[in-house]
Amino acid sequence: MKKLLFIADPLSSFVVKKDSTLAMMKASQKRGHEVWHCHIDHLKSIDSLVQADCKQIEITSHDGSWFKEVKTQVQKLCEFDAIIMRKDPPFDLSYVTATWFLSQASLEGAKVFNAPDALRNHSEKLALLEFMKFAPPTVVSHDLADIKAFHQHHQDVIIKPLDGMGGQGIFRVQANALNLASIVETLGGNGQRALMVQKFLPEISAGDKRVLLIGGEVVPFSLARIPQAGEVRGNLASGGKGVAQPLTQQELKISQELAPLLAARGLHLVGLDFIGGYLTEINVTSPTCFVEITEQTGHDVALQWLTNLEKHIQ
Repeated sequence: MKKLLFIADPLSSFVVKKDSTLAMMKASQKRGHEVWHCHIDHLKSIDSLVQADCKQIEITSHDGSWFKEVKTQVQKLCEFDAIIMRKDPPFDLSYVTATWFLSQASLEGAKVFNAPDALRNHSEKLALLEFMKFAPPTVVSHDLADIKAFHQHHQDVIIKPLDGMGGQGIFRVQANALNLASIVETLGGNGQRALMVQKFLPEISAGDKRVLLIGGEVVPFSLARIPQAGEVRGNLASGGKGVAQPLTQQELKISQELAPLLAARGLHLVGLDFIGGYLTEINVTSPTCFVEITEQTGHDVALQWLTNLEKHIQ
């Protein structure tokens, strides 16, 4: 039996039917491990050791609350067998501060997944720049002139903030360039924030596909998040429909190339996003879609994740 600490959003905010972190917790409890939880606000350093106000929970099948509290106590992070960092974005100063705490905890002997330095070094948008040979035409800039020139060349583009999540703040600008300057000024804070602009890929109609990498291995099914009527965003949080399907040869080839490289950097769990065979984002904070893939294909993603994690903490 191992002690596992999940650093995540408050338990009351979990969407029980489809929460990937909850799926991880359930798999861990079923295997006999202790499941603990805390929030990033609970991290602290006392007597030169990183600690947290932690809650041990037991997951139940009751119709009411899905868990019951076993006990609450301050715990040294180095006393857990694994720390699973699952705090959702935004990637703000509070999040960065949490990774600083976790980096110190790692020096004290804690095993953190994903590694805190790797989380800081891999912006979910800008990490794509290292792998542009797999990406659609892309520009990242503060400058409206750069974005206008990119739009003039490609005619139909997607503009998104670097710190967005769940499809928030994503705009499509077509050939007429309607409101292009206004969108860039608003999203970019009049040049204060850089924006990512990508050529629009009509293949989005078949879905924005999430491919999961676990400990350097590729999950054999993706979840195609298909935009619904009147939308260009496939994100489930924006109303997209999730359809699990086997990986295409192109998706598998790219995923197999990136999986061991990212795992070696301390990124145990990664979510790659594909549209029409192009890599569009590299998600490292709290990749999801475990439940949808498992329910539709029978491939138990949470069990694959746990089995791989156990290899790292034996």
